[in-house]
Amino acid sequence: MFWKPYTVKCWLKHGRQQRRQLVTTWTPLATAFNSPPFKRLNLTRNEVGLFGMSELRSHEGFYLMRENASDFTETLIKEATSPERKRNIVQIFDELSDTLCKVADLSEFIRIAHPNAKYMQAAEDACINISSTVEHLNTHKELYSALSRVVQAGDVVPTTEIDHHVAKLFLFDFEQSGIHLKEEERQKVVRLNDYILQLGQKFMHGASQPTAFPRGKVPESIRNYFPSEGDTILVSGLYTSSTNPQAREAAYRVFLYPSAKQEELLSDLLNCRHALARTCGFETYAHRALKASTVEKPEMVEDFIDVLTRELKPRADKDFRTMENMKRRECGNSDVTVAVWDTPYFTSLMKRNALNASADEFLPYFSLGGCMEGLNNLLRSLYGISLQNTLMEPGEAWHTDIYKLSVVHEKEGLLGYIYCDFFERENKPNQDCHFTIRGGKLMPDGSYQLPIVVVMLNLSQPRWTGPTLLTPSRVDNLFHEMGHAMHSMLARTEYQHVTGTRCSTDFAEVPSVLMEYFASDPRVVRTFARHFQTHKPMSENMLQRLCNSKNLFSASETQLQVFYSALDQAYHGDPKNQGSNTTETLRKVQEKHYSLPYVEETAWQLRFSHLVGYGAKYYSYLISKSIASRIWQTYFEKNPFNREAGEKYRREVLAHGGGVPSRNLVANFLNCQLTAESLAKSLIHEIDVNDKKIEELIKV
Repeated sequence: MFWKPYTVKCWLKHGRQQRRQLVTTWTPLATAFNSPPFKRLNLTRNEVGLFGMSELRSHEGFYLMRENASDFTETLIKEATSPERKRNIVQIFDELSDTLCKVADLSEFIRIAHPNAKYMQAAEDACINISSTVEHLNTHKELYSALSRVVQAGDVVPTTEIDHHVAKLFLFDFEQSGIHLKEEERQKVVRLNDYILQLGQKFMHGASQPTAFPRGKVPESIRNYFPSEGDTILVSGLYTSSTNPQAREAAYRVFLYPSAKQEELLSDLLNCRHALARTCGFETYAHRALKASTVEKPEMVEDFIDVLTRELKPRADKDFRTMENMKRRECGNSDVTVAVWDTPYFTSLMKRNALNASADEFLPYFSLGGCMEGLNNLLRSLYGISLQNTLMEPGEAWHTDIYKLSVVHEKEGLLGYIYCDFFERENKPNQDCHFTIRGGKLMPDGSYQLPIVVVMLNLSQPRWTGPTLLTPSRVDNLFHEMGHAMHSMLARTEYQHVTGTRCSTDFAEVPSVLMEYFASDPRVVRTFARHFQTHKPMSENMLQRLCNSKNLFSASETQLQVFYSALDQAYHGDPKNQGSNTTETLRKVQEKHYSLPYVEETAWQLRFSHLVGYGAKYYSYLISKSIASRIWQTYFEKNPFNREAGEKYRREVLAHGGGVPSRNLVANFLNCQLTAESLAKSLIHEIDVNDKKIEELIKV
């Protein structure tokens, strides 16, 4: 048995009848997370500083940290460029990277998460200062030449294959700024990078703005669904949960109505990216973006997308027929067809029907403490590690509702720290994410610099009357973000530049997506899904319905992701293959890769803010999903608590971070060549297996 609850036994008397009742209590970890965090009384007035850093006892410490980093950077530059250099140049470059990242990563987090304006401003100033230092490094030709000579001819000291790999990564980072080009071309690269940044910020701002539409042009029967200002209605989203099909359609058509300004911004952004790639010697921006990735070239992404498109078409069409029948029954009209604005609504409806309960009815079984206990049980089974709630010193946290976890291995001892910023508060970013505060690395004395990360969620605050309760989707998010955290904790790389999640974008999501498979497996969920008051486990029927319902309409959902990925690749590919504007390109891509037709006079892509942050890399989610699926099927599907498989996964995957090319790492671990066919096959197999489970679920 992998999970053994603490128990107490009591005898209750009812008249002459005596019976025994078993009451399960929470572990110390679960109890801590099921209780409101408390602010420790500071009787000494001595504070240790944020994350235990003495410089950060006040916001002014950021100024000291950035100045120290800048001074040490100059020292390391002199060492790297010295003809009498004694150290491996990669060691020096990694120390440079570590020095700057310790300030930049910490500052970036505090800039958005700290509730105190002085800390936020000081952190932002530090970010700007470090960015200036990085720009100085990116234009330091002597430093670049020293590294380039090592990559081309070898170092003056013995090196390893990992050294060579990391050196090439540093060199590519350099060349992103065009330092290897003639001065005129280099200046062009600088100008393009700056302009691309500005265009991206403007595009993202416009993508989130509501659409104003004449009130008189909206059918009277649905006008009250939307807020209005005088004779204008404002549509700020797609209203996918509305039960009124007319309201869903109106919201889709209005919110996605073409914007000339957004079209101009997106077109300029794509043109500048293509010009940047060509100036740097790449065929397209996609070729530039995919260098050193798992798939390496956009041609493989295209093949992968084409295989999925072919295999998904009949499966997605089956999903859409089911949705269409649901819509006809709901509307009482046998002639209506399903449209793009209907799919989220009917997916949600099918899930509620399959669960035979609303998501709220699952809440009592997923207390935050219970979920953390479940994670702890799983991690102990797979890797022999435990999550230990650790008392913080005064001044160590940026808010009173933070938890600190020590990640401890049963033999190796302390592996690192995870700070849990789980609860919503005013002005906190509404996003679930993982932040690296300090990366792990091997130190000169043979010790290891322990990693520090923050996991941020936005859960409701616990109350004295009961713990924070999570919906099933929140449970998935918790496991996902903890997957990122464990990637950081379990990496044992020589260099911090490639530790944990510092790897290729199309591999970074693999550990976190894999954790979602564990969160969806009944054998895992069974270990912690208990009512927070009665401690009664979730019924088996309820458990099976919950886990199976997560895979409803997975073919059509995957097809949608394929369409998004194909569009992103088209935009960042050869301009000769694109339409006269971005909407024409969208129309062509949608006809090829998605079963539902394009809606005239809409421009969905002008709301697609991921084009800014994931330019040419949106496919990464699908690739990560396919790799995680293959790992799950190969190593954990038979037994999600398999210690031997967990140790192998840690040793051959997580431990390396980005220190080994991700393509080689995955191929070796799965003992197969990574091809478009093999990657697509994993997802298709998973969809087919889940469909059979869902058919049985619906029958019941």
